[in-house]
Amino acid sequence: MSAQSLPFPDRETVADKLATLADADQAFLKLLFENPAQDENLLEGLHLYIDRAAAAPFLNSLKLERCGEWLGNTAPARLQIRLSEAAKSGQHPAYRAFRTGLDRSGGLERAYPKSSV
Repeated sequence: MSAQSLPFPDRETVADKLATLADADQAFLKLLFENPAQDENLLEGLHLYIDRAAAAPFLNSLKLERCGEWLGNTAPARLQIRLSEAAKSGQHPAYRAFRTGLDRSGGLERAYPKSSV
């Protein structure tokens, strides 16, 4: 397999970084935010992270909310709509917890303020 056929970072790496959100992981994710070519990998990793949380025997909703809030506060404006769509793409309580944190961050409203017309 050639190196060109393997995306970097893969979705498992992104999901693992989102799961821990340690300082080093946050720095890694912030680097991904700087490169629009990595948006698909980031979103695939986000879906995997939420799906793993949904399949876990214990749903840690506070951790999912914290991740959603951090992403909403940190991700660039170009990703805010896609993050919101990802949060609304499932009916499981894991998606609802992530969406709660994302909504609490106000990232979508900052990226796309309401018109005052």
